[in-house]
Amino acid sequence: MRYLPHTDDDIRQMLEAIGVSSVDELFSAIPAADRLQRPLDLPPALSEPDLLRELDRLAELNTSSTRALSFLGGGAYNHFIPAAVDHLISRSEFYTAYTPYQPEISQGTLQAIFEYQTLICQLTGMDVANASMYDGASATAEAALMAVRATRRSKLLLSAGLHPEYRQTVSSYCRYLGLELVEVTLAADGRTDLAALSPVLDTTVAAVIVGYPNFYGVIEPLADLADKAHACGAMLVSATAEPVSLGLLKSPGELGVDIAVGEGQSFGLPVAYGGPGVGFFAARKKAVRSMPGRLIGETLDKNGERGFVLTLATREQHIRREKATSNICSNQGLCALMVAIYLALLGKQGIRELAEQNLAKAEYAKRQIASLPGFSLPHQAPTFNEFVVATPRPAAELLRTLEADNILGGIDLARFDAADANRLLVCVTEQNSRDDIDRLVAALKGGAA
Repeated sequence: MRYLPHTDDDIRQMLEAIGVSSVDELFSAIPAADRLQRPLDLPPALSEPDLLRELDRLAELNTSSTRALSFLGGGAYNHFIPAAVDHLISRSEFYTAYTPYQPEISQGTLQAIFEYQTLICQLTGMDVANASMYDGASATAEAALMAVRATRRSKLLLSAGLHPEYRQTVSSYCRYLGLELVEVTLAADGRTDLAALSPVLDTTVAAVIVGYPNFYGVIEPLADLADKAHACGAMLVSATAEPVSLGLLKSPGELGVDIAVGEGQSFGLPVAYGGPGVGFFAARKKAVRSMPGRLIGETLDKNGERGFVLTLATREQHIRREKATSNICSNQGLCALMVAIYLALLGKQGIRELAEQNLAKAEYAKRQIASLPGFSLPHQAPTFNEFVVATPRPAAELLRTLEADNILGGIDLARFDAADANRLLVCVTEQNSRDDIDRLVAALKGGAA
């Protein structure tokens, strides 16, 4: 009973206080068919030293990017994290900070978030950014709802190239809101099909939502998509799962995007079993009052000194309640600080050089893999650091072969669409050397044979 301190007498007294005679009666509202009718299937309890040894043994069964050669992407990316990032966020004034409601005692946190917002605006080319979101998927869903509020329209067009999990999250957010979601197919080159988009664009469309780059690594024609969306009064939302690309590509703001969102994990956050992430969210100034979350602003105090305040909090329960623009109840403050430190460390030139390394190494890998017998690249549009490979046999089988050679070769796309059983999503970052890529190619060649 070490972790369950209630004695039988404690339980009896609590049941009496609420007017029931037994634990079974307490849970009588739960249908019997939905209750577990047997004890939990757990091994016997262990002493603390034995338990720690068992946990170590189980941990050894895991494979990580430090122990295996990794070419995984698909929304979580293996990038180098400078030691300064972890060192600085480990300061207690950062990792214990809570919501900065009182500016007179929260200037450090407020300034850190303000700097984060500024960096996101510079990266995306937008006017204003909020204090961060939970992750890229929820940021995309919040962008969809913001577009609905801003346009007072009820239809959303989602590119089939948008990350499948982002699309699923948008669908979950919109399920009971009376909104219509329409998927727009991809052209053969892997980009959103402009010809398929035109017939479904009408005056009921609130937004067109696309990946930039999209889930398959392909760089979408944002300027053309923006022209089409704006011609019928709709907004264009870009969702960037791999933000390192923005160090090299034209920013969403330059290309006419109205709301630019994405996942900031690549900027200083470890992959860490898929979380936590940090969603970034930026938009045009005219739409700022429709933004979810909170916004930190710069001002002057009564002495004329520079200071920072919580300028906009469109959700806070004590302010908006049922009029809130979203359910977002906090920002990813510590994660956003990691992003700010990472971007400040690299600077504008460093981010560009990092993006160039990713692109160059991915292009080398594409050429080498495409030269293998039976392998091909189904998408001919430009890509950034990940790309789809058509394989001569089921990708799942191929990946098992690679894993036996301690190589995490990519993502089996059949996980998202059964028709893609012979397709693999491969990602190459600055962490992969030329020797690493050559080893992958050699393993694929052996697997194909």
